[in-house]
Amino acid sequence: MSEAEQKGSMGGAPRATAARSHGEPGGGPRGGEKAKNFSGTWKKLLGYSRRDAALLVVALACVVVATVFTLVGPNKLGDLTDLISDGIKPDTDALEEVSTSIVDNMGANTETVAQQIGANMQDQQALQQNLAAALASDEVPDADKQSLMAMAQAGEPDLDALAGLDDKTLDILFGEIEVNGSAISGSEQVAALQAIQSLETTSSSDDSQEALQGVSSFAEELPDSVRDAIFTTVEVDGTEISSQDQVDTLSVLSGIDTDDTEAVMNNLESLPDSVYGLIKPTMDLAAIRDIALFLVCLYVASFVLQEVQGWITASVTQHFSQKMRDDISGKINRLPMSWYNKHTTGDVMSIVTNDVDLIGQSLNQSLSTLVSSVVLFLGSLIMMLVTDVRMTLAAVAACLIGFVLIFLIMGHSQKYFARQQHDLGKLDGYIEENYAGHTVVQAYNGEKNAERDFEALNADLRKSGFRAQCLSGLMQPIMAFIGNLGYVAVCVVGGVLTLNGDIEFGVIVSFMLYVRYFTQPLGQIAQAMQSLQSAAAAGERVFGFLEEPEMEDESGKTARLQKAKGQVDFDHVRFRYDGTDHDVIHDFSARVEPGQKVAIVGPTGAGKTTMVNLLMRFYDLDGGEIRIDGVPTSSMRREDVHSQFCMVLQDTWLFEGTVRENLVYNTPDVSQQKIDDACHAVGLDHMIATLPQGYDTVLNDKTGLSQGQKQQLTIARAMIADKPMLILDEATSSVDTRTELKIQNAMDALMEGRTSFVIAHRLSTIRDADLILVMRDGNIVESGTHEDLLARGGFYATLYNSQFEDAS
Repeated sequence: MSEAEQKGSMGGAPRATAARSHGEPGGGPRGGEKAKNFSGTWKKLLGYSRRDAALLVVALACVVVATVFTLVGPNKLGDLTDLISDGIKPDTDALEEVSTSIVDNMGANTETVAQQIGANMQDQQALQQNLAAALASDEVPDADKQSLMAMAQAGEPDLDALAGLDDKTLDILFGEIEVNGSAISGSEQVAALQAIQSLETTSSSDDSQEALQGVSSFAEELPDSVRDAIFTTVEVDGTEISSQDQVDTLSVLSGIDTDDTEAVMNNLESLPDSVYGLIKPTMDLAAIRDIALFLVCLYVASFVLQEVQGWITASVTQHFSQKMRDDISGKINRLPMSWYNKHTTGDVMSIVTNDVDLIGQSLNQSLSTLVSSVVLFLGSLIMMLVTDVRMTLAAVAACLIGFVLIFLIMGHSQKYFARQQHDLGKLDGYIEENYAGHTVVQAYNGEKNAERDFEALNADLRKSGFRAQCLSGLMQPIMAFIGNLGYVAVCVVGGVLTLNGDIEFGVIVSFMLYVRYFTQPLGQIAQAMQSLQSAAAAGERVFGFLEEPEMEDESGKTARLQKAKGQVDFDHVRFRYDGTDHDVIHDFSARVEPGQKVAIVGPTGAGKTTMVNLLMRFYDLDGGEIRIDGVPTSSMRREDVHSQFCMVLQDTWLFEGTVRENLVYNTPDVSQQKIDDACHAVGLDHMIATLPQGYDTVLNDKTGLSQGQKQQLTIARAMIADKPMLILDEATSSVDTRTELKIQNAMDALMEGRTSFVIAHRLSTIRDADLILVMRDGNIVESGTHEDLLARGGFYATLYNSQFEDAS
């Protein structure tokens, strides 16, 4: 626009000049920026998405359930590990059962054999008869007869003495007895008693292995008939173990340590088939299959829940962002023009893009990450405590060392991150400022000064960034150190407990995973909280924008003008901008008749553009009244007032679209002939004919239109709109004199029969105006035609003549 008092896109109070008042270039919050009211802002954010609250709850429930499924996995993996490890080693419990059954059976039968042999030997009547038969027998050696006579005189036979007798003598002396289906001769009875006596000596040993060796020796010393009587068939888990298999088993076991799994494994094939079948390594494939299927189902369910959560959260987030952008877009149209005088365009754009995106990302990722991390952290701690308290204490103690280091580093690094963001903002601002004014820098040979200032700012950023990144770079190695230290503690403590038989090997496997689940969420929680803080800061900006005071609701206003004739009355108009203490327009009164061309002139700051803005109701009056065709503009809706005017401003505005779309902007049902006529009138027809696709050429940064061509397009747009009244604010300031003359003729034809308001600095362009209003310090000081005002020799004449003096 042409006036310095128009401070903003459509005039107003002084505008903010920095777009970085909230952090990064463009006004977005910095990564480390914290919200002033974190909980209150997040309550608003969650309340804002109340329509999707049920879906959000379902998504968070999916996160919790999926995390719980993840926590159940390690325990089942431990069980699976135990099943597999048990399946590759012999069944020591079955081996112990076999050896116990053999020994118990042997003990019972040994006692039976000993009792029956003892009873047989103590039968005096039978013994006397057998003694007489032995003394009379020719088969008994004379030496044995003498020993028998001595034993008879002693009254009780001595076992050692009996052992020295000939087998034939002993067979006659004690006869044959039957025990457990085995016939035992006299000599075998004496041998059995000797073996039993030896067994009683070795079985009293405290060394189980030595006792087992004694039992094996006992079995080998027994005569076959006695062995069969003592080692009768036993049944273990439905398998019958014969007498010989029992003896062979005792022989093998006596040579190995049954507590030594490796030794048992190496001697498995030496065992009898009946025993080997009971203790050989066997995996419970059914149980392994069941656990494996359970784990597969568990992890598939966890995956499905996470995907459902991701889908729901993405849907909620996109709906949330769409609704928030729609509300912001609607809010932009309801804000008074004075609000834009205090805020930069970049700041508004940052709210619509950066802040809304940041909030959406936090809802989509950080919220679910925070919930899953907290559940994973607490759940892993609970699962570890349930599994084994001792190993939990060892793992937590090891991890605490790393956590202390992390908190120390975070405390020192935070200030460097804040300094880095501050230095980054200064550098970005300097770059934007110098690029925008690069022509001026070159024109004044300021390149060296600009480079020197840039290097200083860049060096500050390098120092703060180096310190922040160095300290931040320690976080990952420390997290790895915590995890590894936890693994070491679990392995050491778990190994000791496993050797002592307190836990199974699978518990160690479970704890290895739980330690990772315990340490991993802490970094995620810290990142999620930082992201939520930044989102809350962005939310404060968004809600602050949405809660700005709006223009009054005008739905109740009924005054309408279908098509104005063009009579405009300014009746004691008074106005001042918000935040200022003096009026810009003091007491302005004027009457404009339909079809008149009214020029508003005056020095910079006189209030010319402000008057036009008041006429368009971009601002409301502080006093007086403006009427169109006798209808006060204050009684009409703003859009009804705007519909009576088309404007051509000094600052052109084109959007990325085709030439046709820019020409017919918001004007429906425009014929091609009307477009052609308007373009011909302003001299655009030749330029459009040279474009690659003519009217369908897309206008963007690569099209290369000059400022004058852009101005011609905006004038043609106004001609096509064909509104009852026109406002021209230095509309031809960017075109050459020849084009200006052509456009002026076209505009004169367009303004015929329409009320037109022309703001101009070049007074030569408004000499044909029907009425010239000369403004000074917010008041009309002169009015009349060009010739009348020159003839008066007043303020207008001074302005007019000064332009030619400056030109000379």
